[in-house]
Amino acid sequence: MAINELDMFLSAWDFEAGNTLKLLRALPATQYDFRPDAGGRSLGELAWHLAESDAYPSFVIEAGKFDMAAKPPHIERPRKVEALAPGYALVHQEAAARICKLRLEDLDRLTPFFAGPTAIRDLLWNAILAHGIHHRGQLSLMCRLAGGQVPALYGPNREETAAMRAAATGGKSS
Repeated sequence: MAINELDMFLSAWDFEAGNTLKLLRALPATQYDFRPDAGGRSLGELAWHLAESDAYPSFVIEAGKFDMAAKPPHIERPRKVEALAPGYALVHQEAAARICKLRLEDLDRLTPFFAGPTAIRDLLWNAILAHGIHHRGQLSLMCRLAGGQVPALYGPNREETAAMRAAATGGKSS
């Protein structure tokens, strides 16, 4: 059975949202305000930007207009690490419900966005999916710098790789 572009996007986005939830659940609980760069976002702020990256573009697509003052539901940033994953899950679920209303013919439609009219297709693949993956990579590094262990996302993480090597060599270093 052939898969259409919208279904392909939704499948990829669902997979990546699962990876995002894994990372959010692995963030060090006491490091919400960890900030390796004084001018950059804290760990908690960057983590919540992943929810914003799902919410805002989908909200603009549904509304068909870009309004800097308009806010998607449940977008208030949680102030504790343990609230980030459940908050993201809710915001992502609502964003996915908005995108599920689209039809294939909507993908080429232009909608207002930051840099001007943008095809919905480009908002889906770039403003939502690629943007989220980009910031999740940053958050993975911040998690490590804050003393956390990044979960395996696309393959084993550092700790799992070391354990596999140790098992394969009988505990001898190579």
